[in-house]
Amino acid sequence: MNYIAYTFSNPQNEALKDMFTELLGNVGFDSFMDVDEGFTAYCTENAFNKDALDGILAMEQLADVQIVKREIIPDQDWNATWESSYEPVVIDGICRIRAPFHEADNNYKFDLCIEPKMSFGTAHHETTAQIIKLMLSEDFKGKDVLDMGSGTGVLAILAKKLGSAKTVAIDNDEWAYRNALDNVKLNSENEIVVELGDANSLNNRQFDIIIANINRNILLRDMHEYVKCLKKGGKIFFSGFYEADLQLIRKEAESLGLSYLNHIKENDWTAAVFINK
Repeated sequence: MNYIAYTFSNPQNEALKDMFTELLGNVGFDSFMDVDEGFTAYCTENAFNKDALDGILAMEQLADVQIVKREIIPDQDWNATWESSYEPVVIDGICRIRAPFHEADNNYKFDLCIEPKMSFGTAHHETTAQIIKLMLSEDFKGKDVLDMGSGTGVLAILAKKLGSAKTVAIDNDEWAYRNALDNVKLNSENEIVVELGDANSLNNRQFDIIIANINRNILLRDMHEYVKCLKKGGKIFFSGFYEADLQLIRKEAESLGLSYLNHIKENDWTAAVFINK
C-alpha cells in the first residue's frame, strides 16, 4: 500500500499546529513527523481525500500554512529508508529493539528483532517507547494480552517475553498483519496469534491486559469495544496521543467504568494506564 506524504510549513503557534494535526487526523492522516521545513503528515493512498485537505487549508486560521512538498512513498522504498538510518533503541537499559541486520546482544534481558517494513512500531517513536517502558514495570506472567493496532507486533512480542499467556495481536492493515507474522517468527514467539481485523473482530474475548497504541481518534471511537474485552481488575494501556488529549481520553475511559492509574509523557506524547475495577 502506497503512502502520500505532505510536508507543511508550521502554523503560527503550537496551538494552531495541534489543531491542524487533529484536523488532518480526522481526514485520514495517521502519522506525523517534524522536519526542518515544518512537519510531514502521512496518509495511505486509499484513505486520501484531497477535497477534505483543501477544506482544511482554506481555513482562515491556517492561511499562512504552505505545502512545501508532496510525494508518493511506494511500499518498497520504506525499507530502504529505515535501513539507511535505523539504529537500535534501548529502553531502561534492559530492552533493546534492533533490526535483522544488527547483531544480537545477550547483554540485554530482552533483545527484540523487528523488521519494520511499512508498519508502525520500532520504539523510535515516543509512543511505542513509552508503552514499552510501562510494560517493563508491569507483571505479565500468565496474563492474557491483546495488542490492538499491533503494527510490527513488537508489543505483543515483548508481552510474550515478559511471560504472558494467550497473546493476540490485531491490525487492520494487511501489510502490518504480514509484517507482524514475520516478526513473530524472527523472535521465536510462534504462539502469538496474529489477526487481520479491527475492533469489530474482538467479539467480547476477554483479556487481563490490553495495549492500544494507535491514535486519539481511533481510541475514542473504539474504546467501548476494548472495555468489553477487559476482565475485572484488568489494565489497559493507551498511547498515540498528545498530553493535551489526555483529559479527553480519561473522560471517555471513566465514562466506561475505568479508573485512571498513571501516565508518562515525552515531547508532548503521552501514554496512560487505566484499570477496570
